[in-house]
Amino acid sequence: MQLFYVPEISDTEVVFNETESKHAIRVLRLQKGAQIQIVDGKGGFYEAVITDANSKKCKLKITKSIQDFGKKDFHLHIAIAPTKNIDRFEWFLEKCTEIGIDEITPILTEHSERKIIKPERLEKILVSAMKQSIKAYLPKLNPIATFNDLISNNKTNKRFIAYCDDVEKSHLKDLSLKKEKVLILIGPEGDFSPEEVNDAVENGFSVISLGEARLRTETAGIVACHIVNLANE
Repeated sequence: MQLFYVPEISDTEVVFNETESKHAIRVLRLQKGAQIQIVDGKGGFYEAVITDANSKKCKLKITKSIQDFGKKDFHLHIAIAPTKNIDRFEWFLEKCTEIGIDEITPILTEHSERKIIKPERLEKILVSAMKQSIKAYLPKLNPIATFNDLISNNKTNKRFIAYCDDVEKSHLKDLSLKKEKVLILIGPEGDFSPEEVNDAVENGFSVISLGEARLRTETAGIVACHIVNLANE
């Protein structure tokens, strides 16, 4: 079956937008009576049948509904500095969505090399990765935020900042992460400044390591995401 995304489903009758309609009818050449699967990005997973194979306004009937599909008992939020090469940041979004992430905040730091992003394009990447990995929850992409605003306005119980410098710190894998709300800060290519790390600690963050290797920003984000997911398996 093919998987499609419809953000609002309130009835047994569903109408695809033009993008999904074109993909279903022109690209995949699906006909009336074809069975497909739909997710709403909020935990809803549906089976449906095409009732009108219109390439601009495809209509369907819901035949089966499952709520809280794949719901997890933990929450992972990664705040990360967008990379200078936007392709690398998009790769991070794609892979973390496939692995399992709930919330992402792009952050501006002292050493940030990219200060502008295009949320519309990034949302499309998240949707595509959600569909590809057969998930029913779409990660929340927050507006870009300054480092100081983020650390001063967040009260998540488990708050961590990944830092490469030689300071005493625990490896993320050795910490208690199961069934927790977790926020992890990942810095830019030049890492966080010592002042930013001190400010984070003063605001309740713990400094962590992701291993001995010096990782690229997007790799560090994916490693952190993977560790938290493994801790909850």
